[in-house]
Amino acid sequence: MSRKPTEVIRREQFLSDRHGKTFADVLSDPDTPFDEVLAFFNVEERQQRMEDAEIHHDRAPLAGVVRELESEPAVGQFFATLQRRRSTRLRQAIGVLVRMIMERRGWRTTGKKGSLGVRGSPGSRTPYHNTGGLALWFIRAERYHRESGMPFRSVRDLCAELESPDSTDSGVADDTSVESELPSPRGGRNS
Repeated sequence: MSRKPTEVIRREQFLSDRHGKTFADVLSDPDTPFDEVLAFFNVEERQQRMEDAEIHHDRAPLAGVVRELESEPAVGQFFATLQRRRSTRLRQAIGVLVRMIMERRGWRTTGKKGSLGVRGSPGSRTPYHNTGGLALWFIRAERYHRESGMPFRSVRDLCAELESPDSTDSGVADDTSVESELPSPRGGRNS
């Protein structure tokens, strides 16, 4: 698979996007690390990992980079504040940025979300974060499909084919027939 050129998104392009323009408050807030987020996502290797998350791991593109993103000092510190609304707005803006990059790389949204974490109970003195999953701050992220088609079929599609009455016998014995031919622990055959 050939590498694609890096899709560089700038502030002006983000603000001209149909959804990006609704996040002018995030871009104008001097304490929000949006420039750091842009710099993070404007790296080809990360954009490739986002595509690989969908292609090879059947996960949302953000899953391919979310741990690295959350470990960026400015981003992690911002999410760890008690200002939940501002933290939520930045996470939503990141979702828009991911969509912009994926669309420019030939992907479209599916309308489905993929899980990134399990949200814990909100505490009044602690930031609202996940207690399990892949990410500490993100609960879910948009899933995508390639306009040119996926190089591999999903497990769901493969299983449906295997389980359909029209599927041909692959010559592989099922577990029960193999098991019945093995000697039992008490001697003799399993039957």
